[in-house]
Amino acid sequence: MKKLIFSILIFSNASLYSVVHAASFNCEKAVTKTEHAVCKHLQLNDADVKMATTYNIIRKLVPMGTRGVIQDQQVKWLQLRDQCQDNVSCLNDVYKMRQQKLDIYMNQVYRQGPF
Repeated sequence: MKKLIFSILIFSNASLYSVVHAASFNCEKAVTKTEHAVCKHLQLNDADVKMATTYNIIRKLVPMGTRGVIQDQQVKWLQLRDQCQDNVSCLNDVYKMRQQKLDIYMNQVYRQGPF
């Protein structure tokens, strides 16, 4: 009976971890070293989700011209990020850099409020 309870607890914790540990992309389909690193490291995973969420919010709130600029910057940023491959320090730096840039856009949106 103890083994059954222990197995249930282990299984439920493992499935909870897989739900909590989810990047902005499907980690089961990760191909590149960068994607695998993001999926493997919780800090990178969290940074990826935060950045993707901020990016998607901003894209919907800015005018079309600004939207195009932000989308172009995102493509360039993804190329820069992928150059890091599985270098965690490099990835942390590029995620921090992108989040700071997106936060600037978000602050511009806030100043246009109230919402």
